Amino acid sequence: MSAPVTVSVTRHIDPSQETEMRAWVQAGTSLAENFDGFLGSGWVRPSQDSPEWHMLYRFADAESLARWEASPQRAWWLEAAQGRIESTRTERRTGIEGWFDEPSAVESLSPAPVAPPRWKQATTIFMVFFPLSLVANWVLGHTPVADWPLPLRVLLTVLVMTPLMTYVLLPWITRQMSWWLQGKPAPWRR
Repeated sequence: MSAPVTVSVTRHIDPSQETEMRAWVQAGTSLAENFDGFLGSGWVRPSQDSPEWHMLYRFADAESLARWEASPQRAWWLEAAQGRIESTRTERRTGIEGWFDEPSAVESLSPAPVAPPRWKQATTIFMVFFPLSLVANWVLGHTPVADWPLPLRVLLTVLVMTPLMTYVLLPWITRQMSWWLQGKPAPWRR
């Protein structure tokens, strides 16, 4: 099981080729949209006249990203920019670390996915939180921890459940229920 991966590529272009750059970026996005696991893309520039473009794209997991990066479509797309666009730095991020600085300008190439209704989000969280809470409380009730003061028992439960929910169970249930969260037909009805 793998977490979503965001790739940031810093590219330098001649400011006089901005129109060509936009077309090239859009072509890459159009190609990537055809790959399973593609979650979106965009770019960030420090200012409107900056030759530096921070290109961002995100895939659902490392395997989906690897398929895109090894594809002949991506190779063709990168080759189309040879000699005109210089790539200077590439970073991969699987968490939220390092993404807190506000950019001065953001231009999106593909629409951000619409967040599911809150009631669907709450229902999906409940589907893993309730069973996990039952198991955690049952296990703790049958150990010496059962005699600890309530605040310490709750602290221990939260310390165990938070990483499980964040890194294992919520990503898993979100993938399993993505069809429902996005309002699409169930997989068995397609």
